Parts: sequence; C-alpha cells; structure tokens
Amino acid sequence: MAGNKCPRVLIILQLVLPQRYHNRTIVYLLPNSKAMNIFNSTFLLRLAAAIILLVHGMGGMFNNGINDFGNYYLNPLGFAPFGVAVAWAIKLSHVVCALCLLFDKYVKWPTIITILILIAGIALVHFKEGWFVVGGGRNGVEFNFLLIFVLLTIIFPQGLPKKK
Repeated sequence: MAGNKCPRVLIILQLVLPQRYHNRTIVYLLPNSKAMNIFNSTFLLRLAAAIILLVHGMGGMFNNGINDFGNYYLNPLGFAPFGVAVAWAIKLSHVVCALCLLFDKYVKWPTIITILILIAGIALVHFKEGWFVVGGGRNGVEFNFLLIFVLLTIIFPQGLPKKK
C-alpha cells in the first residue's frame, strides 16, 4: 500500500470489486490512471445522480413503460406521432447523462439537457400534482426540484461564477 496515492479509492474499489479482483494490478490501475480520475469532490453527488438517472432511464426499457409513456401520455398531449420517439430520447438521454456523471467525462451538456428535461417534466407532468412526491401528495415536483439543484451543483462545484 505504500505506493498507492489514493487509499480511499482502494477501499472503495475493494468494496465494489469481487474478492478475486483484489490484487495489485487491478486495484492500482484505476486510482492512479489520469484517464479514470473519477473520485473527485463531486463523486458522491455524481454517483447518487447517476444511479437515479440509470434506474429511472432504464426502468421502462424492459417492461414497455417507455412506449406506454409515449403512446398514452405524450401523444395525447400533442406530441403525436412522435410521442414514443420523444419518450425514448428522454430515457436514453438520462442513461447517457448517468454514464457521463459516473466517469466524470463530458458532464456539462448532458447535464444541461437533463435539467431541461426535468424542467419540462415539472411543467408537463408534475406541477399539476403539487409539491410532494409522497406523503402530502403524489407525483409532485419536489424530487425533480432536488435533482435539478444536485445537477447544478455538479456543473458548478465552486458555486456560480462571479461577475467581474
């Protein structure tokens, strides 16, 4: 362990990787590689947002949920005949954004696109349901609101740029 510059990364990798991969070659390859320096100050927020976006994005891919959302919600809302295509574009953009967040590469534009999608989701779906997702209501805006500010924090980890 004396040569490892990132002992926290070693611990994280040991928790994530199966026991058979706990050897020096695999474990030291990732943390010392400049191309894979993903464990920075925004890692925990990026990981949480990526998991949420992956689960949300991939959930409907395997149970016809995306097609149903396109056909039964977006098409009647005025997106016909492109409702299914729009629904797939939304979900695939979530998956792309999640992968960019996980690897901390090309984060800005996919995150901005995701924020715009979340704002559209608030306007088209969640606003009429109120604030609360559960408890005081159902399907409200609070989760999208939180996720938007998590993504903004990832884009601007030092806060918003100050005017000169």
